[in-house]
Amino acid sequence: MTSLRWTEGAAEDLASIKRFIERDSPHYARLVIERLLNQAERIPSFPMAGRVVPELGRADIRELIYGSYRIVYWIDGDVQHVLTIFRSSRLFPLSQEGLP
Repeated sequence: MTSLRWTEGAAEDLASIKRFIERDSPHYARLVIERLLNQAERIPSFPMAGRVVPELGRADIRELIYGSYRIVYWIDGDVQHVLTIFRSSRLFPLSQEGLP
């Protein structure tokens, strides 16, 4: 059985996205967060479905694209770790040193 874990950084990314959108629309913020969470929940069932992150080129670090967001995760055996979520218009936020 595989499982999904959220890193502290990814949880903070999600909270930041929500706070940013809430300034204009609390309803839309809840909707976006719900949809991002639903996408992430699919990762344990199909961990290889995400594409390899182009900036890294590592088969064990993949991403799902949802709308304008990138959900980046690390496959560690039977556990997948959500590393970060960010808008695709931004630069990739993880340095090589911060990766597993």
